[in-house]
Amino acid sequence: MTRCGTVVLLVAISAGAALCGPLGVNVEAGDVPRRPNVVLIVADDMGFSDAGCYGGEIQTPNLDQLAQGGLRFTQFYNTARCWPTRACLLTGYYAQQIRRDALPGVKVGGAAARRPDWARLLPEMLRQLGYRCYHSGKWHVDGKVLAGGFDRSYCVEDHDRNFHPKRHTLDDQPLPPVPPGGSYYSTTAIAQYALDMLAEHRDQHRERPFFLYLAFTIPHFPLHALPEDIALYRERYRVGWDVVRQERYERLKKMGLVDCQLAGLDPDVIPRWNLSEKDLREQISPDEVGRAVPWESLSPDQQRFQAEKMAIHAAMIHRMDIEIGRVVERLKSMGVFEDTVIFFLSDNGASAEIINRGDKHDPRAAPGSAGSFLCLGPGWSSAANAPFRLHKCWVHEGGIATPLVVHWPRGIAARGELRHTPSHVIDIPLTILELAGGTWPTEFEGRPLPPTPGKSLVPTFAKNVQALHEHLWWFHEGNRAIRIGDWKLASVADGPWELYDLKADRSETKNLASDHPDRVRELEAAWNRLAEEFRALATQDLPPDEAAGKLKPGKPKRKPSQPKGS
Repeated sequence: MTRCGTVVLLVAISAGAALCGPLGVNVEAGDVPRRPNVVLIVADDMGFSDAGCYGGEIQTPNLDQLAQGGLRFTQFYNTARCWPTRACLLTGYYAQQIRRDALPGVKVGGAAARRPDWARLLPEMLRQLGYRCYHSGKWHVDGKVLAGGFDRSYCVEDHDRNFHPKRHTLDDQPLPPVPPGGSYYSTTAIAQYALDMLAEHRDQHRERPFFLYLAFTIPHFPLHALPEDIALYRERYRVGWDVVRQERYERLKKMGLVDCQLAGLDPDVIPRWNLSEKDLREQISPDEVGRAVPWESLSPDQQRFQAEKMAIHAAMIHRMDIEIGRVVERLKSMGVFEDTVIFFLSDNGASAEIINRGDKHDPRAAPGSAGSFLCLGPGWSSAANAPFRLHKCWVHEGGIATPLVVHWPRGIAARGELRHTPSHVIDIPLTILELAGGTWPTEFEGRPLPPTPGKSLVPTFAKNVQALHEHLWWFHEGNRAIRIGDWKLASVADGPWELYDLKADRSETKNLASDHPDRVRELEAAWNRLAEEFRALATQDLPPDEAAGKLKPGKPKRKPSQPKGS
């Protein structure tokens, strides 16, 4: 029996003969190296510096151990939003290429849009290579889970009810709603279903490698956590977000994770859909704060309320780390931990959103309980994303920079090392497919398949690689960015282009656009050229009436004030 390995994400690969299926995925015959299992762990709305191994004060000993035994990437990027990142993670294409995020001039595109038929999901490719594929947690991809190549799935569709979901499924079949007042908690349940799938794999399919996609729904709003976890952090955040940001920044620099200034707060930038100041006070609390203002400007009551919210955010991440530890222990008990690749990342930066939906917020309910609907808000999301600027939905570094931990004892010799290679979630599928012994397909149903823009991260497992990509590109809610080398061009919706030298100024505090107009024009032309390429690809199989359209990009309520020194 071939012994299998595991990757976290986690990736596991076993030896096999030549395989080739309808997608054209190919593995060469002959001596195939031991292939790891794959475990891909995704947090939802977790900031760059929330985890302990990325400078945070939140207790994450299991993630910290994975980082100490593997790699931490310092310049890894997501798409700034939930569903576009998941599209990239599972297809290897930019979300705009496959209609899973909007583009100017494209009528169809976004969270409700359908992928082109040729944009298949990674599990479909892995199954051709002999993998069993499992999913537990958030989906946020078009289509049913099992139709995307997974063998088993537990899917939480009710993201606003962490204690009593009404909509969740097992293998795409509805499960009964969970009644209020029970012991259910989404993070624990997602991990438990994953553990059950791993146990089934051990008992019934141990000769095959597996891919586990473990997609937690936290710390996304609403802030829901177990009381005993909240209690651990209740006093910690009374010092305020200014102090926490500074403390994280100093640890990040000491760890070598960043070499830049601490960005200032952006009090004039909030999501356009946030509650008004009047609604914040009436629907949530008189002590809610809708903007990232200095902590000392808050009243004592506001400070107490805000500190409690961050304690809940920390408790959610703390519990996720505990559940990750349970999964790791299961891998060890199965005897596959050493041969497992584990990837851990977040789908976007921490969120400045303050909204009120679902069952609505009950001001009488205990903060963090099922009856409450609290959001982290821009003050604390600025701390969670430290040292960077802005938040989820924006494509400045605070919205798109994610921690990435890669752990694979048998396949990665490095222990506790950093990788500074700029890379992106589009790189994950190609990396896993290479580890699985396959090659990216070149055709689909007899037609040429568009090449993936992703690059394999495998060379970075051994050493830093100066450049994998010629460019990295972003667009979301009208916010635009492109990175070429160390130069990054970015703008908020309908705002002017800003130019940053990320080698000297990763925190985007000094706008160099007026100093280098020629470089602005060069990067803008590259952004526009790629946008047009993506538009053509996204619409090539659509009728003209569905393809044509003019989008009005969403924009924040106000443009950001320029940071000091801009």
